[in-house]
Amino acid sequence: MSSIAPFHIAIPVHNLAECREFYRNVLNCEEGRSSDHWVDFNLFGHQLVIHYKPKSEEAIHTNPVDGKNVPVPHYGVVLPWDVFDSFSKELKQKGVEFVIEPYIRFQGEVGEQATMFFLDPAGNALEFKAFKDIDQLFAS
Repeated sequence: MSSIAPFHIAIPVHNLAECREFYRNVLNCEEGRSSDHWVDFNLFGHQLVIHYKPKSEEAIHTNPVDGKNVPVPHYGVVLPWDVFDSFSKELKQKGVEFVIEPYIRFQGEVGEQATMFFLDPAGNALEFKAFKDIDQLFAS
């Protein structure tokens, strides 16, 4: 697979201070530039920006996948297999409440992957995953 360029994503948060603490101290993201209404973070080499937006009362939507309710929308990063393992253990130690606990999909099959879902303090759904063979990232 060729090198992958970093992505940029901006997400709405209704509690900038609480989310800033979460991304910095729970997910260990390095903080970059900021203002009164937004904060840049390094999320595993990608630019994540949290932007203040008043709280929405919209319920989280889910779609069934593997008998689990996957939150939609969601965002995250594909990590190396060993990094996923250590990161998921670290999140458990920090008391992160998972929407979907870390587990292996397609074990022993094409596209074998580890995945987990949890919410940030603003209710944004995050998915982190890893592929046993990264070359199968887009395999069907």
